[in-house]
Amino acid sequence: MNNPSWWNEKHDSTWDRIKSALKRDWEQTKADVSSKGHELNQGVGDTVKQAAGKEAIPPGNMPNPSTKAEKAESWEDVEPQYRYGAGARAQHGADNAKWDDKIESKLSEEWTQLKNGQTWSEVKGAVRRAWDHDGDKK
Repeated sequence: MNNPSWWNEKHDSTWDRIKSALKRDWEQTKADVSSKGHELNQGVGDTVKQAAGKEAIPPGNMPNPSTKAEKAESWEDVEPQYRYGAGARAQHGADNAKWDDKIESKLSEEWTQLKNGQTWSEVKGAVRRAWDHDGDKK
């Protein structure tokens, strides 16, 4: 994985701190998808954001939009996106910065420049999940 120019040992430490938690969360998501019932792709974070009016609630039995990360078959497939999101939060999320159009544009441009083999639209959900997860720990 290519790192952005600002990546340093602080970001490695941040990534190491949340890697295990995100990996467990990702494994749980895979397990949830195979359970009986109608899958809505709903996690605790979705529920909290929807209840607060920060995320739209899909109509009826329509699932929440899926991300490429949730469809991945192995941890190694999603680790680069999660790692980038966690590092980006540590680098750009000072003072509890919120994800907004400005930060998304900055990260999208940077991700594209890194040429890591996936488009921003393919990785955005996983990057955001790691960004939000790290922000929840502060």
